[in-house]
Amino acid sequence: MKWSLKLGKLLGIDVYLHFTFLLLLAFLGFVYWRSTQNVEAALRGVAFIVALFGCVVLHELGHALMARRYGIRTRDITLLPIGGIARLEKMPEKPIQEFWVALAGPAVNVVIAAVLLVGLAANGSLTPAEEISVTGSSFWQRLLVLNLILVAFNLLPAFPMDGGRVLRALLAMRLGRRRATAIAANVGQGMAILFGIVGFFYNPFLIFIAIFVYLGAQAEAGMVEMQSALAGLRVRDAMMTRFRTLAPQDTLAKAVEELLAGSQQDFPVLENNQPIGILRRNDLVKALSEDRRDAAVTEGMSRDCHTVDEATPLKSAVESMRERRCATVPVVAGGRVVGLLTLENISEMIMVNAAMEHQAAAHSLPPQLSTQNL
Repeated sequence: MKWSLKLGKLLGIDVYLHFTFLLLLAFLGFVYWRSTQNVEAALRGVAFIVALFGCVVLHELGHALMARRYGIRTRDITLLPIGGIARLEKMPEKPIQEFWVALAGPAVNVVIAAVLLVGLAANGSLTPAEEISVTGSSFWQRLLVLNLILVAFNLLPAFPMDGGRVLRALLAMRLGRRRATAIAANVGQGMAILFGIVGFFYNPFLIFIAIFVYLGAQAEAGMVEMQSALAGLRVRDAMMTRFRTLAPQDTLAKAVEELLAGSQQDFPVLENNQPIGILRRNDLVKALSEDRRDAAVTEGMSRDCHTVDEATPLKSAVESMRERRCATVPVVAGGRVVGLLTLENISEMIMVNAAMEHQAAAHSLPPQLSTQNL
C-alpha cells in the first residue's frame, strides 16, 4: 500500500504502518495533553493506543496463519487508523475454510482478553465488572475491555468484516458462493447505512466506518460476480484480435497518431514479433508533457508487464493482471502475439454476456455470444 512504512516481519509476513496512523497518534497525543496538561499522561495515552493496535496486528496475524494452513499466502499486514488489513493472495473458496479464517482474528482477541483477565485476577487488581470502563480503569483493564469490544464489533454481520464473512461462509454451504456473497453484501450495506445514521447523531467516526463497510461490501460483491462470470473461460474467449502494435524504433509521435486514430489505449512494443514492453497511455502522456515527442517508444514503455498464453484460464489471468497492476497484456500462441487482453474488454464482455443471459432466460433459450472481436 502506498505511503506506508515497513515495520518489519512477523512470522514471515511484512508489517506496514500507513502514514495516516502516525497522524492519528499525533492527534490523540495532542488531545490527551490538552485535556490533562500533562506530558506523561499524554504519552501514556499514546502508549495505550499503540498497545491496542498491537492487538489489532495479532488479530490480523490470526487470519494470516489460518489462511496459511489452507495454503494461502498473506502478502502483508498494514495498520490504518480504522484498524488493520491482512492482504491475502485470495480468499478461501471453500465455505468451511473461509469460516475458520474469518473467525481466527476475533479468536485471537478472545485469547488476549482471557490472558489479561487471568493476569489481573492473579495480581488481585481486577475491579468488579460493573466498575470497569474504557476510560476509567487501569491500562490493562481498558485493554481487556477493548479486546472484547473488538470481538463484538468484528463479528457484526456487516460484510466484508469478519462477521460478514462468517455469514457468507454459512450461507455458501447451502446457496453457493455467488448468491451467498450477494446476500451478505446487502446485509453489510444495510448495516453500513445504520452505522452512518447512528454516527451522524452520536459519533462521527462511525460515518467513516460506514463508508468503508459500504464500499467494501460493494467491491467484494463485484469481484465475486466477476469471478463467477469468468469461470470456465480461457484468455482466447476475451482477448482483442484487432489491435495495433509499435516497433522499438517508432517515436512517441507515431504512438500519438495511433492513440488518436482508434480506441486502443495501450500498445505492445514488438521486436521480431516478440513483445518487449507495453506503452501505456498514461506513460505516453507523461512523456509528451516532458516534450519528448521525438523519443523512441522504448524510452516511455513499461517492461514490467508480462505475456499470457491464449489457453490460460481467464480467471487466473485477471488475478495476475490485478496483482501486477497491468491493465493490458499481450496474448501469445505458438511463440507469436495473437491478441491483447485488457481489463476494460473483460468488463465489457461480462456486461454483454450478462445481458445475453438475461435475455435468454426471459425466452428460455441458451445464450450464444462470440467475444473475439469486442
